[in-house]
Amino acid sequence: MNACLGIVDWGIGGIGLLNALDRVAPGLPVLYWSDAGATPYGLMSADELTERLTRVVAELAERGATEVVLACNAASTVVDRLGGAAIPVEGIIRHGLASVPDDLGSIGVIGGQRTIDAGLYQSGLARPGRVVLSLVAQPLSAHIEAGRTGSPEFLADLARIVAPLRRVDALVLACTHYPAASPWFAAALPDAMLIDPAERAATAIVERHPHTRFALRPAGRVFLTTGDPEAMRLGTARAWGVTLGATGISTGAEPRPYRRSAA
Repeated sequence: MNACLGIVDWGIGGIGLLNALDRVAPGLPVLYWSDAGATPYGLMSADELTERLTRVVAELAERGATEVVLACNAASTVVDRLGGAAIPVEGIIRHGLASVPDDLGSIGVIGGQRTIDAGLYQSGLARPGRVVLSLVAQPLSAHIEAGRTGSPEFLADLARIVAPLRRVDALVLACTHYPAASPWFAAALPDAMLIDPAERAATAIVERHPHTRFALRPAGRVFLTTGDPEAMRLGTARAWGVTLGATGISTGAEPRPYRRSAA
């Protein structure tokens, strides 16, 4: 069977992973599932999120995906509960952890409420003598999707959020929206290394599918959303400067209940 990667995000943050793949593995077909029609992943209970993601992964498998990356840190907090999913699933958090050099003494992590509350970055980055500061940066995602990066409102929220992180050696962008605002993070924390987990995730994917790096142009990209296709189109253009064609997004049906085989 030819490989086809499913990318799952509640919104359009996972477009950053797709952009990275287009740079290093353009020959890999991708099914992108934006689940914006569902309750935001950060507001679901762990059981609800696990059930939802299991259904989404099953739907992507039905459509031809052979593996799935959860390009969403909130979703990735329950990846260990998805062992019974229809196809292999990996989360973005492990790539964020693997991206941080061991010799750094102070690390900042910013993400959504669920991501920070889960403590996976805090525990995974802990080292003797290292300081890890984890902060919720929830308002920034909404600014990015709405195209308000660089606005007075965005800059005020950014300054407030990063103020305690002035002396960190590195900042982990633990929400896949945040790399779309990398220039502003770099300006706010000029001495910190910015870490985008999607970059390492793309590298790991191409290591599994080395033949995909030699394509002259990107392979098939199919975009599905349970939300509003026009809102996805506008959000993608605002956040990433990527234009999805007028007919480039299909409305994904609600994922069907996933029933495990009795075998």
